[in-house]
Amino acid sequence: MEEKKQFRNFAAVRPMARFVGVSVRDLMVTVGPLVLLTLVAIWAAYWLLRPAPPNTITITSGPEGSNFLVTAQKYQKILARNGVKLKILTSGGSLDNLRRLSDPKFQVDVGFVQGGVTQGVNIDKLVSLGSVFHVPMLVYYRTDAPVQLLSGFTGKRIAIGLPGSGTRVLALTVLKANGIEPGGATQLVDLGGEAASQALIDGTVDAAFLMGDSATPAVMRKLLWTPGIRLLNFPQAPGFARRYQYLEKLDLPMGVFDFGKNMPPEDIHLMGPTAELVARSDLHPALSDLLIEAAREVHGKATLMQKAGDFPAPLEHEFPISADAKRYYNSGKSFFYRVLPFWLATLADRLIVVVIPIVVVLIPGLKLVPAVYSWRIKSRIYRWYGNLIALERSILANPSVEERAALLKRLDDIEAEVNKMKMPLAYAEQFYVLRDHIKFVGDRYREGLKGTASG
Repeated sequence: MEEKKQFRNFAAVRPMARFVGVSVRDLMVTVGPLVLLTLVAIWAAYWLLRPAPPNTITITSGPEGSNFLVTAQKYQKILARNGVKLKILTSGGSLDNLRRLSDPKFQVDVGFVQGGVTQGVNIDKLVSLGSVFHVPMLVYYRTDAPVQLLSGFTGKRIAIGLPGSGTRVLALTVLKANGIEPGGATQLVDLGGEAASQALIDGTVDAAFLMGDSATPAVMRKLLWTPGIRLLNFPQAPGFARRYQYLEKLDLPMGVFDFGKNMPPEDIHLMGPTAELVARSDLHPALSDLLIEAAREVHGKATLMQKAGDFPAPLEHEFPISADAKRYYNSGKSFFYRVLPFWLATLADRLIVVVIPIVVVLIPGLKLVPAVYSWRIKSRIYRWYGNLIALERSILANPSVEERAALLKRLDDIEAEVNKMKMPLAYAEQFYVLRDHIKFVGDRYREGLKGTASG
């Protein structure tokens, strides 16, 4: 009878379980890893796939007063309107610019490079944002030594430009094609720009090569009006353009500078390469767009050498046109850059990347959350059934008095732990089923006691 008194009426036990709308702990354990993974994916996409454009870039241009430097200064003002600082480095000209761009140790992002100067320079990591203007090769000579072809300068003194300039490289190329090379009968003098112009006026040289990468427009115009100095007409310009793919035939019509004075007095055939805006291949796409836009504003108008809209142009010569530049020339600026200020557009452009991890990781993951959450709650209920089954088997195995006391304590402990559980309301049914099953095991215990007593 003592054992019967020890038996508890399980139906009379008041449940102590607390029901909640949602189990915050289980929800955090379920959703937490997914949220963390999504945040990591967003961070990686934000910083690795689409880094922010720098607010300062560096361009290598040309000597003081040169057309290259003047152009860079115009770009500088346009980029400043969009909050980007353009640092300008002077240089000897195209060859200097190319060497700087190809040297990873040199802190420069873009530069002007005319065609025909790439020989012997590694350009694998350089791309073109497009050709921006013609660079005519102007050869001025003294009329007291009249010539019609470049070969006519054999044995004379020629200013070919300074080392580092594209002028010098191109001068040596076309002179070599005419049989004139350093060390021969012709004296090739390393003079360029103002110095070459003055030497020609003074008569210390017979001819001078001048180009926009290293000479100022004022110097070149001055020589046109200097008595005794003429601009060489290149009747062979079409042939040079056919032989050297980076050269183009250019024309100055008679009287185009001054119709009243008929300057020039005849049609002048010229030749020259185009200047390309060359960049390192890792230039940020947003800055690529901004530079091409600046080039379009500066070079899009008609001039003596071009029609309106000729430049900038994706003309591929020695450098491949960058993928970003091709996209710009084909479809223009992206939507955000058309409707928003530059820095706001860059932010919006980067935020778009954030959507990708959300779509790829978070949305599919959220579909799994209800199932995982349900599994976690149900597993807290179902794990007690193993103990109940083992306890029931022990009760049916005719335990001794001491063993029955231990079994009773185990049953009490299970009931106490279950009654302490926090259970979402949606799972109240499973909770009460568990309590019924605990009661069922208690009833089996009671029936076992009755059978023992009647025996």
